[in-house]
Amino acid sequence: MNCHCGNLKPYTDCCQKAHHNIAEAKTAEQLMRSRYSAFVLANGDYLMATHHVSTRPIKEKKAIVNWAKSVKWIKLEVLETSEGQENDTKGTVTFNAYFFENGKVDMIHEKSAFVRENNHWSYLGLSK
Repeated sequence: MNCHCGNLKPYTDCCQKAHHNIAEAKTAEQLMRSRYSAFVLANGDYLMATHHVSTRPIKEKKAIVNWAKSVKWIKLEVLETSEGQENDTKGTVTFNAYFFENGKVDMIHEKSAFVRENNHWSYLGLSK
């Protein structure tokens, strides 16, 4: 089975590596893809660990996990990346994440900001 993030590799050769070691996400896009897979798997610990400490919604973890479990994830489309490569310290990824909820298909469209600190990428939030 292909990875939840849309790559043609199996989950074990793709996002699972980052789920076991955040530093395995070498680019902002890889971190974003691994976070999408974490939503599919309702892996709240990973979502919190990869959310930058300055914007991390610790109090919302349970609600995020419950919501992630309540929808059926369909697919991820990466639309654009800016910077966010292995040697960068910041980057953005624009994506659409499709899911099925309450009898209809819905979508999250987001331009996400990422920073690289302490040898790994973190999700900051919406890019301005």
